[in-house]
Amino acid sequence: MPKQTLALHPAHFCIHSLDHGAAIPSEILQAPIFFISKTEDELSVVVPDNIPLNSEASDGNWRALEVLGPLSLSMVGIMAQLGSVFAKANVSIFVVSTFDTDYFLIKHSDLSGAIDALRRDGYKVNE
Repeated sequence: MPKQTLALHPAHFCIHSLDHGAAIPSEILQAPIFFISKTEDELSVVVPDNIPLNSEASDGNWRALEVLGPLSLSMVGIMAQLGSVFAKANVSIFVVSTFDTDYFLIKHSDLSGAIDALRRDGYKVNE
């Protein structure tokens, strides 16, 4: 199977942890791109850095590499293969998925090394 192409999203992102019982702030729903995850224990959101949120904890200055899709839900190993490239390059990732694709969030300070590692491993990265 040929290796995927990834595209660098222009925004910088912030990962927030909100109180488990908190309502989803309307600012999130107005953002051009956002990700929400909720379990029995936590509520996490990822939004562009310029969306101000009052959260319990946050970590900003992440960039997103989108695996260009759509990807079939039956495809096997894409996250594992890409995660392996990042691990070998000592790059920490935060992954979010949609129905059609995956996004690998990488700290801006690690972005150049991450892109270099991907290219050395045969991936195409559109910047």
